Amino acid sequence: MIFAPSLLGADLLNLGEEVRRVESWGAEWIHFDQMDGHFVPNISFGPAFVAAVRKKTDLFLDVHLMLSDPMNYIDAFADAGADGITVHAEAAEPAAVLEKIRARGLRAGICVNPGTPASVLKPLLPMADLALIMTVQPGFGGQKMRRECLLKAAEIRAMTEAARHPVLIEADGGINEGNAREVLDAGVDVLVMGTGLFRAEDPAGVIAEIRGGRA
Repeated sequence: MIFAPSLLGADLLNLGEEVRRVESWGAEWIHFDQMDGHFVPNISFGPAFVAAVRKKTDLFLDVHLMLSDPMNYIDAFADAGADGITVHAEAAEPAAVLEKIRARGLRAGICVNPGTPASVLKPLLPMADLALIMTVQPGFGGQKMRRECLLKAAEIRAMTEAARHPVLIEADGGINEGNAREVLDAGVDVLVMGTGLFRAEDPAGVIAEIRGGRA
């Protein structure tokens, strides 16, 4: 069970303090939603933002590129200090991009949007270390989780077991204290939580509750 608070839900005017808060909650990763205004209808962050966070923490930096052409940015985010980079199966040249990420020595992830079947991942999973399931349409935080997307976790697990190539399964979108146990029970290993943590009264308590199986 890995927690990856998404900085999309943080107070960006107090970035250093927000990073320290994440560390105090007991989270293992920090998640970055990188959006280009083309692949998704929003714009966010960039390599300089990742580099700024890298100076503040030793936590695993989990970078999700919601970009139409991610190949042009792999080196920039790797140089900025990313530990893992995830790209979309729907974007350009996903197989080649995954190979590039691994060539840089980073954890490579492949993502599918809610409307994309898990089956498209089958030829890509052997090149991946992580599979990210979007449980909302990407672009904006604060959306309600689409529960039907969780069915993809079992499909992905079956494909990786058949290929004898295990990957971490990550889910992102609308995950909160009320539904996190359902997400984990579906077979997800990594929980991306934005507003569900940053707007909680006691984020550390939320994580502790979920870890204890009481959420």
